[in-house]
Amino acid sequence: MKKCLIAGGGAAGMMAAITAARNGNQVILFEKNEKLGKKLFITGKGRCNFTNAGDSEDIFNSVVTNRKFLYSAFNGFSNYDTMGFFDELGLAFKIERGNRVFPESDHSSDVIGALQREMKKLSVEVHLNTEVVQVCHKDGRFTGLRVKDTVTGSKRMVQGNALIIATGGNSYQSTGSTGDGYRFAKELGHEVTPILPALVPFIVKEEWERELQGLSLKNVAVTISDPDTGKKIYSDFGEMLFTHFGVSGPTVLSASSYAAKVIRQKNLLLTIDLKPALDEAQLDERVLRDFEEAKNKSFKNSLDKLLPKKLIPVVVELSKIPPDKKIHEVTKQERQRLVTLLKNFKLTLTGLRGFQEAIITQGGVSVKEVNPATMESKLVSGVYFAGEVLDVDAVTGGFNLQIAWSTAYAAAAHLS
Repeated sequence: MKKCLIAGGGAAGMMAAITAARNGNQVILFEKNEKLGKKLFITGKGRCNFTNAGDSEDIFNSVVTNRKFLYSAFNGFSNYDTMGFFDELGLAFKIERGNRVFPESDHSSDVIGALQREMKKLSVEVHLNTEVVQVCHKDGRFTGLRVKDTVTGSKRMVQGNALIIATGGNSYQSTGSTGDGYRFAKELGHEVTPILPALVPFIVKEEWERELQGLSLKNVAVTISDPDTGKKIYSDFGEMLFTHFGVSGPTVLSASSYAAKVIRQKNLLLTIDLKPALDEAQLDERVLRDFEEAKNKSFKNSLDKLLPKKLIPVVVELSKIPPDKKIHEVTKQERQRLVTLLKNFKLTLTGLRGFQEAIITQGGVSVKEVNPATMESKLVSGVYFAGEVLDVDAVTGGFNLQIAWSTAYAAAAHLS
């Protein structure tokens, strides 16, 4: 039996604790917050999209950074294993659009509760309000931790045979994800790749975008590209949202993970196909029918059946068709200009919002120095990494939590 210490009481930390304890190890978990799972609690707007029910190819292809590194971990503990694990813990769940898996109750607290009950059943020792301040090692092997009581300020040493660092990333810092794990990794000699906010909204240049604040679009196709080369960086189909500063929503958040590094160097182009179900010829026919019904109306009053009300004034302005021009006077050239605009609605992306709005962190402990089968450090034996602290990330849809479950299981199942 080994004495396994765990730094961090989030998704990865709790999964690691349960797995290690089930394997007969003594487990002590340290969490600097006053309760476990603070970030898990707000995941999926409080509903907790805890995995994805897609096939193995869906899971693998949804990883943005260092996909191949996760191959062994995903095989060792798959998304189906995750669903089976929570089913065994008595958590009823449901599968929604995009294969996203949620607790049936729509309450993230039920996911956290299931994990806490299992830890208690397995006699996992949990220390809340306890911050790990130093990882100790000697002759290339982990020896223990220096921890601090965040209430009294008192410090003490805790010895152990193994350590799983599951401290999270740098996003939603109010939940305790303040980059502690990166510091520990660096002190152990590990490389930490540049840290960037990911799954985060974009800032746009166009001032007229503010007029669309609060408008949500469904079933649109989005493409992000380099305006200089025309190279496509990301494309997707689904929902998006206009905000007071730019754009957000599921498709846009996923796009940010692919664009994060590029947008630091240059502006990017967002192209929205507002009517992806129709090609230009079909859309032109649709517009013609609408125009026929509204032939005596002014142009600005003719688009109600085609577009959301909030979008109409902006489209009218961008089409350069005079707003008060009667429909029967609109030329074929003007109509085709409108069709092209609806299929290629463009915005200039100038940057990303910060870590406080980022769902996850891109970057982290370099996977070159971590064993992909066991998550053990190649530099200091007995030290393991799990979850967001690693330089791995995925798009939205439950994939990032699956990374947490899989890497935590790999680490805890292979304690040396």
